[in-house]
Amino acid sequence: MTEISAKLDPALIDRFAAIVGDKYALRDEQDIAPYLIERRGLWHGVTSLVLRPGSVDEVSRIMRLATETGTPIVPQSGNTGLVGAQVPDKSGREVILSLSRLNRIREIDVLSNTVTVEAGVILQTLQEAADAADRLFPLSLAAQGSCQIGGNLSSNAGGTGVLAYGNARELCLGVEVVLPTGEVFDDLRKLKKDNTGYDLKNLFVGAEGTLGIITAAVLKLFPRPKGREVAFAGMSSPKAALSLFTLAMDRAGASLTAFELIGKRPYDFTLKHGQGITRPLADDWPWYVLMQVSSGRSEEDGRALIEEILAEALEQGIIGDAVVSASLAQGDAFWNFRETLPECQKPEGASIKHDISVPTAAIPEFIDKAAGVVEGVCPGARVVCFGHMGDGNLHYNISRPVDWQDEAFLALYHPMNHAVHDVVRSFHGSISAEHGIGQLKRDELIATAPPMAIDLMRRVKAAFDPAGIMNPGKVI
Repeated sequence: MTEISAKLDPALIDRFAAIVGDKYALRDEQDIAPYLIERRGLWHGVTSLVLRPGSVDEVSRIMRLATETGTPIVPQSGNTGLVGAQVPDKSGREVILSLSRLNRIREIDVLSNTVTVEAGVILQTLQEAADAADRLFPLSLAAQGSCQIGGNLSSNAGGTGVLAYGNARELCLGVEVVLPTGEVFDDLRKLKKDNTGYDLKNLFVGAEGTLGIITAAVLKLFPRPKGREVAFAGMSSPKAALSLFTLAMDRAGASLTAFELIGKRPYDFTLKHGQGITRPLADDWPWYVLMQVSSGRSEEDGRALIEEILAEALEQGIIGDAVVSASLAQGDAFWNFRETLPECQKPEGASIKHDISVPTAAIPEFIDKAAGVVEGVCPGARVVCFGHMGDGNLHYNISRPVDWQDEAFLALYHPMNHAVHDVVRSFHGSISAEHGIGQLKRDELIATAPPMAIDLMRRVKAAFDPAGIMNPGKVI
């Protein structure tokens, strides 16, 4: 279908608009524009209509009309996704359904350690509400000030807390979902143990809006740690970082709540381009680790534990230098350094990004092997490697050579992508650790996943969405 070849019938637009009211049915090009492009600028869609329902009933009525008329629907939360799952195609036929007005925290149950929250609640708002109730909601992402819970669940978001608390799927106990037919699947239960048949909620978590629209969820809360100690350490290699991780897990166990690996190049980019950034260590090292230990007992207990780990690591020659945050503010500054890394790659020119995971024990070997294939595809390309080493997830990004133009480097996107992903598969890893599939990785997923897995996914899709109106062209 050619670009903007099949705009929606104005009469149909009026029918959809009547469900939410004209104020919440966006038709003006300027109003619609922010919904049509994602944060990396890789996709730019077209639509005649953005709907902003304010209730589950309105979502249900929209989906009934969509099924009746065969109108494709693209659910969108905070529009912070990185694989294009939230962007419509260029046909002009697809309607964006924004969940941003479904933004109530329905209940915080301190005794059950759960929170019932609507899909449009911003992640940081939920974190702050949990904190006010003396609880912790541990999902933490760089985009937490704008991403929304519905998108977090639909993409099975990861982030820096996965090591100790799991990803979005593991934090979710129940969901409320509007199906393509408009039927509402109400499974908002707080049960931590439930073996009554198929676990239906987990079909929707991570489905990127292709099976139904998550409108609310019951999520886990945790006791707020009494002490949080953050350290920055410098070392010679990823192998040394793996040794530090092994030591920290042995000493801290579940109290080790974050373990982030940072290469020298992203470290240097952040010092060069970051605003208000303070150098964590006086000397330069080939690799760095940001490590966090949380104590349920006291600040003193957490500090003693992290100092014990670092002292032993120094004694064994695993690390060369380390600093423990002297205050909450310095700990926050260390985390700000880590969260600023992705943005500080942009000024260095075009990049090819990979969100991969391999077994944690294989990370040093993967980094060594991948560096060789990158050099083979593009001599002089700059590897920008950082990520959640504790759970095996690396953001293995490649910046263009210093003397190359952006366009010439991006022409190597597919060869570079395939080369890196071939290394990932050689370690039985994943080409999408936490960002999802969307449009970006759909074709590669279909081409490289086991045929039986693709067939089963297509059967599930056909069972839930026989008309093919739920976020078409995404995932599968």
